[in-house]
Amino acid sequence: MVSGPVNEENVMSISAAATAVSIVLVHGGFVDGSGWQGVYNILKKDGYTVSIVQNPTISLGDDVAITKQVIASQAGRVILVGHSYGGAVITEAGNDPKVAALVYITAFAPDKGESVSTLIKDPSPNAAVPPILPPQDGFLFLDNTKFAASFAADVDAKTAQFMADSQVPWGVTALGGTISEPAWRSKPSWYLIATDDRMIPPPAQQFMSKRAGSTVVEVKGSHAVYVSQPSAVAAIIEKAALAATSASAQPQAAVK
Repeated sequence: MVSGPVNEENVMSISAAATAVSIVLVHGGFVDGSGWQGVYNILKKDGYTVSIVQNPTISLGDDVAITKQVIASQAGRVILVGHSYGGAVITEAGNDPKVAALVYITAFAPDKGESVSTLIKDPSPNAAVPPILPPQDGFLFLDNTKFAASFAADVDAKTAQFMADSQVPWGVTALGGTISEPAWRSKPSWYLIATDDRMIPPPAQQFMSKRAGSTVVEVKGSHAVYVSQPSAVAAIIEKAALAATSASAQPQAAVK
C-alpha cells in the first residue's frame, strides 16, 4: 500500500518491514476499535501483524495501561497508531521501549503536562464546534442527529448512522488526563491531517504536527478518515514502518 511504483525492490522492502515490526492501532473517543477494520485488512494483506486496542476511554491512565499490555504482547518492535483521543494515549504509551514510531491519524498530540481538555479549551472563533452533549454521569456523547456531519461526513450514510447509534461513552476524566513525557520528543512520528475535519480543526492539527516534528501527509477527509479512506491511512502507517525498518541499525532519534 506504500505509494510509488511497484517493483521488486519495493515489494522486498514492504516484506522486510512487515516481518520486522508489528502495528498496534488505538481508537479515539465515542467509538471502538471496529472502525479500524478497513485499515486492518489492508495491512494484513501486506503481511503485517496487526493488533487493535479496545480501550474503555474512561481514563487516560487506564487506556495507556491497556495499550501497553498490547504492546508487550508483540514479538518485536511496534508502530503505534492513534486516532483522535487515541493520539493522547499513544503519546504517553509510546514511551515504551518497544515502540519504534508513532503515527497520528487526525489526532491529539499533547505536550508534557497537557491533556485533551487543555488542547480544546480555547478554540479558534472560526472553528467548527463538535456537537458534544452535556455530560451524563461523567460521560460524554455526540448529538446523534449531528454525528454524521461532524464526525463522519465522508462515510456512507448507513455506516455513519451505525457509528452514531453505537457510540461508546467517553469519560470526562479521560479528557483531563495529562501527559508525563510525550513520546514524540524521542521517537519519530508521522501525522495524517484530515483537511475537512470538523472535530479537531485542521489548524490545530497543523500546530500539533509541526510541534512534534512529524512527517505530515494531508488528506481531504473527515474526522473518520480512517473509516472512509483506509488506503490513505494504511499508506502513511506503512511509510512509518518502512522508515523504522531502514533505521533499525541507526541510533535512536535525537530529542526534539
